[in-house]
Amino acid sequence: MSDNPELYTTRLRTFGRRQGYKLKPRQQELVDTLLPSLRLSAPQDGHQIDPNTVFQKPVKQVWFEIGFGGGEHAAAQIANNPDVGMIACEPFMNGVASLLVHIDNQNLQERVRILDDDARSLLDSLPDSSLDRMFLLFPDPWRKKRHAKRRFIGHENLELVARVLKSGGEFRVASDHMPYIDWTLEHLSNHSDFEWICDGPRDWRIRPNDWPPTRYEQKALKQGKPCIYLRFRRK
Repeated sequence: MSDNPELYTTRLRTFGRRQGYKLKPRQQELVDTLLPSLRLSAPQDGHQIDPNTVFQKPVKQVWFEIGFGGGEHAAAQIANNPDVGMIACEPFMNGVASLLVHIDNQNLQERVRILDDDARSLLDSLPDSSLDRMFLLFPDPWRKKRHAKRRFIGHENLELVARVLKSGGEFRVASDHMPYIDWTLEHLSNHSDFEWICDGPRDWRIRPNDWPPTRYEQKALKQGKPCIYLRFRRK
């Protein structure tokens, strides 16, 4: 399927629900008390945000996760990389609450900021070449053909990723939905700013050691579904 830029100029919604089940008491408490101190909002005046200055502790690299789900991956990356700051974006409040629990349990507050909204609103406000790594892990695949235009992977959004990602920076994408993987490979392969990091089947069949799992991945594997792990380098 070829890309049609006209499908990606309206900022169609790329995510589903904003709220699911009622939050547990501790989750609600963290949303009320911890989230305000970690929330990062896109400026309304058109000004840019220097991502290196938004954390409570100085960092050497800034990573950005688009739709962090339950927050397992984001929390593990923060814990495993003491010089990295993570900007984690997720519009689903139950997922935000889940990440807050991980942050509170592991005392990770100093190197994480959270956007509980569409990631693109914040990416618009970041300077060129300001991020070292980006993640899009098990996003909504929008399975129906007529909904494919809502997938995050598309011309307009890839232009946004290419703009904010540093030269040599990495964009990681994972899914258990094979049509989404095919779609991703086609779009990234056709984009002049990205190259697929792959020497053989093991590179996309086996999750790298520095790539913590997510609950969605574990669920898929328990159901016998193969998961694909793609890494792309910003040229």
